[in-house]
Amino acid sequence: MKNFKLKLIPGDGIGVDVVHEGVRILERLAEIDGGVRFEMDELPWSCQYYLKTGKMMPDDGMKILRDCDSILLGAVGFPNVPDHISLRLLLPIRREFEQYVNFRPIKLLEGLDSPLKIKASSDIDFVVIRENSEGEYCGRGKNINENTPEEACIQEAYFTRKATERIIKYAFELARKNNTPHLVSATKSNALNYSMVFWDKIFGEVKAAYPDISSRSIHIDALAGLFILKPQTLKVVVASNLFGDILTDLGSAMLGSIGISPSANLNPEKKFPSMFEPIHGSAPDIAGKGIANPIGTVWAIVLMLKHLGLNEMSENLMHSMSKVIAERKIRTPDIGGKSTTTEVTDAIIAGLAR
Repeated sequence: MKNFKLKLIPGDGIGVDVVHEGVRILERLAEIDGGVRFEMDELPWSCQYYLKTGKMMPDDGMKILRDCDSILLGAVGFPNVPDHISLRLLLPIRREFEQYVNFRPIKLLEGLDSPLKIKASSDIDFVVIRENSEGEYCGRGKNINENTPEEACIQEAYFTRKATERIIKYAFELARKNNTPHLVSATKSNALNYSMVFWDKIFGEVKAAYPDISSRSIHIDALAGLFILKPQTLKVVVASNLFGDILTDLGSAMLGSIGISPSANLNPEKKFPSMFEPIHGSAPDIAGKGIANPIGTVWAIVLMLKHLGLNEMSENLMHSMSKVIAERKIRTPDIGGKSTTTEVTDAIIAGLAR
């Protein structure tokens, strides 16, 4: 019997709803397999936890999380806690566990309706590799002359050769592994004359070692337009923390709903646990109503299972999820249906192969 320890952080809003559905799926997959067991430990860390304790996680939170194989996150954020505080739950996990790869597939599955005028589902099928440990989200900066007419602030973006080089190398290796010999790097070096000039420099150095991969740098504003106008030309996109974050939300919207896409925060060396989540927020306006789309979480679990080496289980779940979407019968309101969160999960569970 293979035993996998999972830490669950449902978080806030619909995060609680979708993680509950994820637990049901994992339990069923283990039951079908017979040789795998998921030991799931749910943690109450959330904005409500912050309001009670003044902290987004306890002082020994990282120690608690370290003792697991993977982390499944729902969503974090609620109106009664400022976003820059609630996000301090995620950023320390990403940094301290060296989850430097943020892996986000942008794939139009059959049955999804893109708002774009495209000819085939295959026209949107690429992955964004986002640097996940530093850059614009390093948390450095300061306020100056607060509450005076001369008040100002400085927000730093911190880039190191180590982190920039390794994320760009990861993207090139992925392109080579997947036999998709085309890669784009997001930049803005015409305006960001330190950080992005540095990024471009490292990109050029790494690029030289991959002559088999067609690659180029594109300014982020032009690249955002390319997402909309010619998504079929994209295969692998590598970007800094901020640019990758924005581009992947745009990518999910291209699929018809922000509630669809998954996100994997990876420590590729598996020295530390990786964290998996849907990219949607906590959506407090629909929390607890039973209409949240669980697909983003289900897809995140697909990525988690693959990372854990459970490839057949991952493929089984992806196939069932894709079939439910393709049949267009059971779907939540955000993609034009009337089904509940639980009904979507029920359909996916029913379609799992034994």
